[in-house]
Amino acid sequence: MNALKIEGTNLTPVVDFNLLTGRFEISGYSRPEDVREFYKPIIEWLSEYYKLIENGTLDSNYNKSKLLFILKYTYFNSASTKFISDILFQIVKFKGLGMEVDIDWYYEEYDEDMREVGEDLSDMVNYKFNYYSFRKEDDDE
Repeated sequence: MNALKIEGTNLTPVVDFNLLTGRFEISGYSRPEDVREFYKPIIEWLSEYYKLIENGTLDSNYNKSKLLFILKYTYFNSASTKFISDILFQIVKFKGLGMEVDIDWYYEEYDEDMREVGEDLSDMVNYKFNYYSFRKEDDDE
C-alpha cells in the first residue's frame, strides 16, 4: 500500500497520509466542483488501509499502533460536509482494532464557527476531538 498524497488547489485541500508515521492530514479549502470525485479515493484508501490492518497484512514497516488524523480546513462547503463525516466514521473504526486514534481539529484563530462545526462532527461520530486554533499567518510560513 502506498501513502496517499494529493496536492491542494484553491478548490481542494492538501491530503498527506503518511503510512510510516501514522500521521494523516487534510488541510486547506474544500469546495471541489465534483465533491464525490475528490473524496471517493480518500474514503477508499482509508477502507483499504483498515482491511490490511484488520487482516494483519499491512507491511511491518508501517505504524499500526497510533494514528493521528489532522483536519485543518480553512473552509469547506456544505457538499463537502457529508464526505468529511464519512471520512470521520472511517477513522473512528480504527479504534475498534485496538489502535490509539487521535483526531486534531484545527481552526483559524477567532473562527468559532469552524470550531463549532468540529464539535458538531465530533458529536455526530461520537468521538472526542482535540481542538487547536492557529493564526493564518503562522500557517503561511
